[in-house]
Amino acid sequence: MAKRNKRPSWDEYFLKVAMLVSERATCPRMHCGCVLVKDKQILATGYNGSIPGDDHCEDVGCMIVDNHCVRTIHAEINALLQCASHGVNTFGAKAYITNMPCTNCAKALIAAGTKEIIIFSEYHDTLAEKFFEKAKVKVKRIKMPEKEIDYDIDSFSSAKKILPAKSIKMKR
Repeated sequence: MAKRNKRPSWDEYFLKVAMLVSERATCPRMHCGCVLVKDKQILATGYNGSIPGDDHCEDVGCMIVDNHCVRTIHAEINALLQCASHGVNTFGAKAYITNMPCTNCAKALIAAGTKEIIIFSEYHDTLAEKFFEKAKVKVKRIKMPEKEIDYDIDSFSSAKKILPAKSIKMKR
């Protein structure tokens, strides 16, 4: 029987998903991931990156104004835009975010009806906490989840690895 590590809590699970989502980010100043969740179901994900079709910071550099990169759309806004484009109601959702939101993202999350923010790291120069407090949005800080994924395919009796494809010579 497979030895299993501790099963992650829901907060750890969704923050690990946010960490994975952040790997798609294209701004080298910060990789941020956001997962919007309602009733333990993922509504949408977002990461910080350029608008569709535009250059990415990692390719052409950041566009800095007042110590912020303005080339990127932040993870929280991208997740909210996903919901908007698919008609998904965010009222009462939780936002699992790798970092405390910036001021504008905090205001957008509040306006979208988010009821709780779960983070494991802070963000510089933000008034988010003040806006969340005033709007009665709970902010929960937890320890950063493990970075490792516990998936040991060799110990699962029903799983088989996919072997590299063999080349097949076709006769003409």
